Amino acid sequence: MAGIRLDGVTKQFGSVTALDDVSLEVADGEFFAVLGPPGAGKTTMLRTIVGLEKPESGDVYAGDERITDVYPGDRDIAIVFQNLALYPDKSVRDNLAFPLKQAKLPKREIERRVSDVAAVLKIEPLLRRKPAKLSGGERQRVALGRAMVRDPRALLLDEPLSALDALLRLEMRGELKRLQRELGRTVVYVTHDQVEAMSMADRVAVLRQGRLQQVAPPEDIYHRPANRFVATVVGSPPMNFLHGSASWDDGRLEIRHPLFDVVVAGEASASVGERLGEGAECLIGVRPEDVDVEAAGGIASTVVTTEPLGGETVVDLEVGDRITKALVDPSLSLADGQPTTVSLDPRRLHLFDGDGEALLSAAGDDILRVRVR
Repeated sequence: MAGIRLDGVTKQFGSVTALDDVSLEVADGEFFAVLGPPGAGKTTMLRTIVGLEKPESGDVYAGDERITDVYPGDRDIAIVFQNLALYPDKSVRDNLAFPLKQAKLPKREIERRVSDVAAVLKIEPLLRRKPAKLSGGERQRVALGRAMVRDPRALLLDEPLSALDALLRLEMRGELKRLQRELGRTVVYVTHDQVEAMSMADRVAVLRQGRLQQVAPPEDIYHRPANRFVATVVGSPPMNFLHGSASWDDGRLEIRHPLFDVVVAGEASASVGERLGEGAECLIGVRPEDVDVEAAGGIASTVVTTEPLGGETVVDLEVGDRITKALVDPSLSLADGQPTTVSLDPRRLHLFDGDGEALLSAAGDDILRVRVR
C-alpha cells in the first residue's frame, strides 16, 4: 500500500479549469473522501491520480514515487467507476479474475486471490452468476472485488453508491467502512453526498470548481467550516446566514443585526477585530439545530412553513428579511403565519467575513451572548 499526494495539480479542458493548483496528501491506509457538487472536479481528480488524465502542471505521487508520467496500467492503483463497468457476458468469477489474467498471473494464484476476495466480500455463492442476475448491492461488491483482487497500492471509488436505493446505500456505507478498516487499504472516495463523506471518512476534502476549500476531519468540517461554501455543503438543512455589521463599544466588539446584537468577548474579540473594522459587514452563521423556537424573550419571527420528517420537523422562519431554518421536536405545534420567537445559542454561532470567504470565529469560541433589541 501507499499514500497518495497531489502537488500543485492543474487540469484544463479547453477554457475550463477542472482542477486549479490542487495540493493534498492522503496518508497510507487512510479513508479519504472528496466532497463537492457536480462539476467540482471530483472525478477529474480521480482520473488524474489513476493516469487517465494528464495534468497541465503539477505532479502525482504514490508514496515517494512520482507517477505523473507512468502509464495507468503500471501505477498499481485501482478505480471503481460510478457505473461499475462489469463485463455483462462474464460470470462473477471471470469478472474478478479478468485483471489477474491480463497481468498473466499463474492460474493457481488467480484462483487463490479470487477465492480470498470472494470470501471477504461474502459473494462466494454468486461466483457462477452473471451481472444481470445480481442485485445492485451484489454488483457493487463484485466491482469492488475486481479492484481489490489486484492488491493495489490504493483504491479509488467514484460515487460507487449513487445508483443504489437509500436503504442499500446505508448498508453499503457500513460495509465499505468495515472492509477498509479490516484491510487497511488506502481509499480515495469521491461523492456529492455529505452523509457518505462525513460518516465514512477519516478526513474530507471539499472541492469547489476545481479549488480545494478545506481538508480536515469530518467533525472539523462541520464545526469549523473554512467558509460559507463549506458550511452550506455540509449539514442538512445547511447553515443559516444572517447579515450583521461590526460595532465597537468601549473596546468590545458587537455584531449588530436589526433585531439583535452578538457580543464577542475574550480572544475571539481580538482575533475577529483584526479582520473587522467599524461598520464592516459580516455573516452570522447558525446551524438549524442551534435555533430554539418559542424561546422566552427571544427574537421576533414568523413561521413560514413546516416540514415534518418523522423524528424531527424543519421549520422555516422569517427573521428580519431572511428565512432561517430550525430543527424542532415534532411534538411542537406550529402553524403557518404564526408569530413566534427564536433564540440563537451563542456558544454555537459562527462569524464569517462579509463575502463568506473566510471563517472569523467558530462554534465554541468566545461569543459572550446574544442580546435581543
